[in-house]
Amino acid sequence: MKFRKLTGTHGGRILLAAVPVAVVATVMMAGVANGAVPVAFDVSGSQFQIGATQLSGTSFSQYAGVAKDTNGKDHQVAIANIGQASLSDLCQSVVTDTPLGKVGMLITAGGGGKPATATNLQIGMTDLKGDASFGNIRIGVDAAHVNTSAKGTAGDFAQDADTIKIDGLQQTAWSTQAAVFNLTGMHVQLTDGSKGCFS
Repeated sequence: MKFRKLTGTHGGRILLAAVPVAVVATVMMAGVANGAVPVAFDVSGSQFQIGATQLSGTSFSQYAGVAKDTNGKDHQVAIANIGQASLSDLCQSVVTDTPLGKVGMLITAGGGGKPATATNLQIGMTDLKGDASFGNIRIGVDAAHVNTSAKGTAGDFAQDADTIKIDGLQQTAWSTQAAVFNLTGMHVQLTDGSKGCFS
């Protein structure tokens, strides 16, 4: 079974569960081109966790894909896009092995009733939990005709929706990029790797 790569190679047709998008504080990109898949980048060798008490957004789409790391290894992902997103109590965590042992980074933002916001998000993720609702969802739409500026390969399976809301978001991802990313009340801290956004 083949998957569509972020770099634009043709992929197979695969049915995936509805996969909403969350955002990450460590990867911010500007100038995403309209009407095309955003510029791809080589991912690190570590997945990261993203949590939020609530994600709400507009202009959502999702299709299959691949994230490639710097060693050339492909990682199967669900590529998800949101035009405008708002995240309450955003959390991101990642753990890295170093010569001194495990080191974690924990980033929080969007608390106190002032959610973090993002524009033109694209994420490559592998797992998601939460209570989701979609407005005007279309399941089985051609990936080249989804309602977001980033699109998949013609003939591939996809789904899209006008609106999306996820309560209790818990997500594991390889990559995220955004045109604009506003993190209200951001706090970055190093940990011993035992503390994440969720277990």
